[in-house]
Amino acid sequence: MIRKVPQLALTVSLLAALAACSEPDTDTNSANPAADLAAARAAVDLAVASSAPDQISGSSVLVTINGIDSLQGLTFLADDRPLATVRETAMSAGNSFNVLLAGLEQGSQALSVQNSQGQVLASIPVTSHPLSGPIFSGPQQYPFVCTSVLEWGVQPLVDHNEEWGFPVYAPGATAENAEPIGYSKDCMIEPFVEYHYMSTEGGYKPWPADGMRPADLATTTLTDGTEVDFVVRWERGTLNRFLYSFATLVQPDAMTGSVIDPGPANWNGRLLYHFEGGVGVGHSQGRVSASRARLPEALGQGYAVIYSSGNRTGEHYNLQVGGETALMVKEHFIKRFGVPDYTVAVGGSGGAIQQYVYQQNHPGLIDAGVAQYSYPDMVTQTIHVGDCELLEHYMDVTDRNNPRWQVTGNRSLIMGFNSTDAVPDPLADIKRQLGYASAPGANECIPAWRGLTPLSMNPHYGQVREQDKMHPPGIMDDVVWTHYDDLKNIYGVDENGWARTPWDNVGVQYGLQALTEGAITPEEFLDLNEKVGGWKHPSDMVQEGAPFLGEMTPENFDPWSSRNMNLSTNGEPAPRTSGDLQAISALYESGMVFDGQLNIPIIDWRHYLEHVLDMHNSHQSFSARQRIENQMGHSNNQLIWFTDARPEPAFDQTLQALEVLHEWVSNIKANPDASVAAARPDSAQDACFNTQGELIAQGDDVWNGILNEQPEGACTQQFPVYSTSRMVAGGPIEGSIFKCELKSLDQALADGTYGSWQPDQTQQQRLRNIFPQGVCDYSEPDSARPQ
Repeated sequence: MIRKVPQLALTVSLLAALAACSEPDTDTNSANPAADLAAARAAVDLAVASSAPDQISGSSVLVTINGIDSLQGLTFLADDRPLATVRETAMSAGNSFNVLLAGLEQGSQALSVQNSQGQVLASIPVTSHPLSGPIFSGPQQYPFVCTSVLEWGVQPLVDHNEEWGFPVYAPGATAENAEPIGYSKDCMIEPFVEYHYMSTEGGYKPWPADGMRPADLATTTLTDGTEVDFVVRWERGTLNRFLYSFATLVQPDAMTGSVIDPGPANWNGRLLYHFEGGVGVGHSQGRVSASRARLPEALGQGYAVIYSSGNRTGEHYNLQVGGETALMVKEHFIKRFGVPDYTVAVGGSGGAIQQYVYQQNHPGLIDAGVAQYSYPDMVTQTIHVGDCELLEHYMDVTDRNNPRWQVTGNRSLIMGFNSTDAVPDPLADIKRQLGYASAPGANECIPAWRGLTPLSMNPHYGQVREQDKMHPPGIMDDVVWTHYDDLKNIYGVDENGWARTPWDNVGVQYGLQALTEGAITPEEFLDLNEKVGGWKHPSDMVQEGAPFLGEMTPENFDPWSSRNMNLSTNGEPAPRTSGDLQAISALYESGMVFDGQLNIPIIDWRHYLEHVLDMHNSHQSFSARQRIENQMGHSNNQLIWFTDARPEPAFDQTLQALEVLHEWVSNIKANPDASVAAARPDSAQDACFNTQGELIAQGDDVWNGILNEQPEGACTQQFPVYSTSRMVAGGPIEGSIFKCELKSLDQALADGTYGSWQPDQTQQQRLRNIFPQGVCDYSEPDSARPQ
């Protein structure tokens, strides 16, 4: 059952009439009216409860007013325009009220409250922005593909008549039988509400159109032990151009299609923001997973679940836009339902990244998080992922006659990631047929990361998706399909109009750790670093070959993207790639790099998946931890939990994590002056679990041996952690150095960089030719990091 309703800004005329000022107070017996007014003003406090005052979106705002006994006789204004009171809620404090107001105009204005005599009791400056955004993320991306038609069968609203936008058709019409009635550039839709219920057989079903109670209606138990019908109010719409979803439990006899005031039936006061992962490069409104948008495990306990396609990194990786979207989505949830007791986030991969980055950039957005399959952030992953094809190409092609690289495990010597014969390289036979080298198994670079470098760097490699075809032909032709262009508001553009690129491998000594440990020879080390090369600038790249595009012919076969590499053609060392200092600095300044400031409790949980070479490798949890310790001097706000997934995942620890976080956040609220670490309950400990989710070990020492020199803890022994190519090259586990500071080769030769190896004069000259600017000094911070 769908009930469409217009945006809140369009419904003011259907609400109560604008509040009018009451008759002036005729009591003139006060001995000192000025003092009385000053005292009243001192007692009254007015604040925006739904967002930051300068980050309001749309025409409505939820305010909190303290220091009054009643709202009677009060008028709220924006500048000198009275605002409509949509909803009033008395707070438990007795002299505080939440008031939902409507009628703001876009732009800056003074929000004030007046008494019946027209005297201003309190005033605050506010700024309202369009529901379509942006608030602070800068110029929006165009063209932008509207997906509400494919996702929900809902046409976007017409907002202009130029053909470069997304075509909008009259109800029932299509491109095959009608002309567009207009175009949409921002893909906004009117919000709508559906009611679904959980079947006793499992899975959601639409609530019957006749309103009759279904025979297979399941019940669920809330966190307070109350058993209720499992009926869901599912609201969907658009904010910041992306698709949003609000899901809450509702009583069957209290169902309403109203977007304005749906009521909080069966909500336990806890708000769960679900962030999703994936890797995408923008220009699309995106997709909404119906099951993820209504997480039944949490929803059934009474959590409200909110979600946006703008917080799905499979659509874009601009976490400035993502953070802005999350703020807007939470703002509008609060305006619908009220202020939650707290907000907890759940999400895996890119969804975990968003938790680390958003709590850093937007304190107060989330109060706790379950970061599943985490990375500290996305942009620093490009550093070592960009090495994958370079090193694979070296072993498969350049050094193909070296038998060392035909042993699967040896590939980890320079790549760091796990390697195993249990996971085959699907292209091994073709490689051998074409005269290239191949190992029997694979390194993580193959099943996990192959194709991510062209997706991030190559402007020609953008995939044509079904929704792109719904634009008029040619509209998407000029899109630059790179991660860099997706974030060009952050990276900046160069003198030629290309987004600046941060990727750098100048001075990186690939395989250095393997050399010092005697696992590879000096000749192998020198040859690798002479010939590994770097990446061309995106403006110089060409389209990919097979297996990405085209036929698997000898001429087109290029799983390494070698046609876009800087390789040696004249016997000189292959050129390395120099990253743009301005781009790197911007990543730090914009908060795209997680710098280790952790303001909330986070449980960093993952299935242990090293045996299948999953991209969510285990060292990432400890990369985040080391950054936290570097920044804060401790990591007591973060727990690391692993659950065994050998031979395959069988148990999810997320609900247990939510219970621990509830206790932790409750302690914080009960002791607001205490630190997050001081509020940590006894149940909040580092831990590891077996495949069935049963505890193996917990405590402060279970991960010893990874970030310290202590003997290996119980969990460390059970779950081996691997590294990356940059760690093998001498870099830190934090993995957050885009462009290393360089030291001279003379210094490197003198300070023990090469361990027991003492290069002879010929070898020293080769090193100078390979590294004319010097070699990485990883004892120093990133050379482009703002001071």
